Amino acid sequence: MFTDKVTLTLSSGKGGQGCVAFRREKFVTNGGPNGGDGGKGGDIYFRVDNNTHTLSHFKGQKNLKAENGRPGEGSRMTGKSGKPLYVIVPPGTQVIDKETGEVLFDLLDDGYEVRFLSGGRGGLGNYHFKSSTNQQPRYAQPGEPGIEREVILDLKLIADVGLVGFPNVGKSTLISTVSNARPEVANYEFTTLTPKLGQVDVGNYESFVMADIPGIIGGASDGKGLGLEFLRHIERTKTLLFMIDIASYREMKEQFDILKEELQKFSEKLHKRSFAIALTRSDALSQEEAKEKAETFIRELGLEPSAKSRFGFEAGYPFYEQDDQEGTQEFDMSKPFFIVPISSVMHTNIDGLRYGLHALVSAARK
Repeated sequence: MFTDKVTLTLSSGKGGQGCVAFRREKFVTNGGPNGGDGGKGGDIYFRVDNNTHTLSHFKGQKNLKAENGRPGEGSRMTGKSGKPLYVIVPPGTQVIDKETGEVLFDLLDDGYEVRFLSGGRGGLGNYHFKSSTNQQPRYAQPGEPGIEREVILDLKLIADVGLVGFPNVGKSTLISTVSNARPEVANYEFTTLTPKLGQVDVGNYESFVMADIPGIIGGASDGKGLGLEFLRHIERTKTLLFMIDIASYREMKEQFDILKEELQKFSEKLHKRSFAIALTRSDALSQEEAKEKAETFIRELGLEPSAKSRFGFEAGYPFYEQDDQEGTQEFDMSKPFFIVPISSVMHTNIDGLRYGLHALVSAARK
């Protein structure tokens, strides 16, 4: 089960009570106070673990509490400190104060630990209160209470490329073709109900991470469909790949305009991400029809088809690439980095797409 948002009440441990005790030993006269201190309450930490991918392990857990400190004992023995509580979360988790809405932590790196709440201090035993005027103190401090905070854990997946498209345009097929992800693939809309991540290898030592989210439809910003609920999972992505169905009854320019509009309504920052465009399902049309529609779409965006490809796009279909200005890897982010017809089934332009996206991600990283 994929869970990406939970609300928790976290409480650090209470400090242990100080001890009231007096020294009573044979051959020791007038033994004084020797009550020990209480133990410190347990702290609460957040720890990032790359082996955890969702927040589903918090299902049914609304209150998490660290262990209390133990009371002090005689002979000035300090009580045992409470064990700390480690809240394990996947990379990309934000910790948000429920009352104020403030983002307290943005937990990104595997293995990172941060203390969130300190446990209460243990109370002092009566040994500390002896004096010349009070040689038999019969009181000790109570332990300090722990701290309680209500927080929201909000998981936003971390990826380099986010796939954006209408339902059933081939996003799941593409990510299963180019990466190690194995999402469900079927011939009906909203096959993808939860976000998926896949690692795309480019050569022996280079790779990037691709994120697939449920399809977006027109009116998503008004609550229609599933995509808007998961758009926050591609907020962290450096780049976007718009997937436009070349064989759809809906015009390609219309598809692109609707997707851009819904992204802009959701987040202006996400709307301005660098992007590329893949024209999917080119195998569903004849090559001549696919070529004609691809060229028309490129020109509708005010662009001209490119003559040759540095990414290895096949010459059998029109495509567009931004020129690499003398190897600087600088480009116009308001325009697509490339536009290319693809077929995940026939592997048309799939290798070129992989290399093109890697170049886009590398430029975005710089």
